[in-house]
Amino acid sequence: MNKENSQPKQQPNNPLHGMKLATILELLVEHYGWEGLAMEININCFKSNPSIKSSLTFLRKTQWARDKVERLYLDLENKK
Repeated sequence: MNKENSQPKQQPNNPLHGMKLATILELLVEHYGWEGLAMEININCFKSNPSIKSSLTFLRKTQWARDKVERLYLDLENKK
């Protein structure tokens, strides 16, 4: 096996590189709370019996929703 192929590729221009979706979601919930998060991103998994587990399941299957969550996280980080 070639050493080049065994190391993960660096993505210096990707601010989400190395961030887990669960971590992003936990940070957003900590900052906004479930109610505030539902106001920012209008999806049912944030409104009706919200939990990290159920939200992750939905976000992993639904790219448009995941994109919105990632964008909100980036906006929050840029405000810091």
